[in-house]
Amino acid sequence: MSSLPAEGQTGKLMYVMHNSEYPLSCFALFENGPCLIADANFDILMVKLKGFFQNAKANKIESRGTRYQYCDFLVKVGTVTMGPSARGISVEVEYCPCVIANDCWNLLMEFMQSFMGNHTPGIPSVFGTKHDSIYSPADTMVQYMELFNKIRKQQQVPVAGIR
Repeated sequence: MSSLPAEGQTGKLMYVMHNSEYPLSCFALFENGPCLIADANFDILMVKLKGFFQNAKANKIESRGTRYQYCDFLVKVGTVTMGPSARGISVEVEYCPCVIANDCWNLLMEFMQSFMGNHTPGIPSVFGTKHDSIYSPADTMVQYMELFNKIRKQQQVPVAGIR
């Protein structure tokens, strides 16, 4: 969704997101701004405010997949789709006993390298601002938003035919 701009202004983007781990919550992330956590009825409120916000349904993107538990690790592997087409894969890894992500980042990296090899990602940008803060569901949603925006911006590379 984006706010309808006044004359001479550009609209600000707001992403309304849901996470199956938190079915009673709705996350509203503002472009380069805060993350609002509301109850699931937030979508109904946004429909009532349609005079102020423009819905960008063509940009709907989602990740659906499987959730695995291995000892103290939670791993979610999903297919990222835009409309009917698959656009990428998401891998979310959580070390459940730790609530301060920077304290267990090296352990997370080692675990991810065991099954992702050289495709293991670097430290997420959200960690740069969190240092010794408690990791929250909003931090996960920010990372999904960054992933989805990256996928949206990818140019489709034509596939060469095999002869």
